[in-house]
Amino acid sequence: MEYPSKLLSEVVDEISKLPGIGKRTALRLALHLLKQPEEQSEALAQSVLKFRKEIKHCKICHNISDKEVCDICSDERRNHALICVVEDVRDVMAIESTGEYKGVYHVLGGKISPIEGVGPADLTIDKLIERIENYQIDEIIFALSATVDGDTTNFYLYRKISTLPNPPGISTIARGIAVGEELEYADEVTLVRSILNRVPFEKSIKQNR
Repeated sequence: MEYPSKLLSEVVDEISKLPGIGKRTALRLALHLLKQPEEQSEALAQSVLKFRKEIKHCKICHNISDKEVCDICSDERRNHALICVVEDVRDVMAIESTGEYKGVYHVLGGKISPIEGVGPADLTIDKLIERIENYQIDEIIFALSATVDGDTTNFYLYRKISTLPNPPGISTIARGIAVGEELEYADEVTLVRSILNRVPFEKSIKQNR
């Protein structure tokens, strides 16, 4: 597509680099910004820059946060002996929106995926093991998406954790989440039931054989 302005072309190219946004959508967004007051575009640009420069990752669970330790990890009312392992911040937000889970989290930052070149060392798995070794943890809940990569990651974590001197209980969310479905897209009722009806991970392995 030919653009009447090089500046417009550059903006469209940058916007279209965002996930799920093609050139046509990027063009529509760019033209929308052009119609808005200049102050609005400046506010958007400043908020993005501030977010990128000042956002932190919680030093305990690796969720994104405005502080060194996120509000969930610093909340004494939460059950810190119960850790829900998720892929990224979107999953934390999805589970938190249910208002039912009272434990804490550990954000892996992805899933093991040989095809995409993502291995255990690229995730925060070692940090999770450190938490288990250094604190009293009663149960680990695997809440990864029901995909091949999710199952691979679950099994790797299970083997890693179960070999520790005093391993905690290990469970996985019930298969109310459809196979192949990403956790963030599950409705709240299904998500709550999947967590509340979680099963021992060992049992889930036998069921899938």
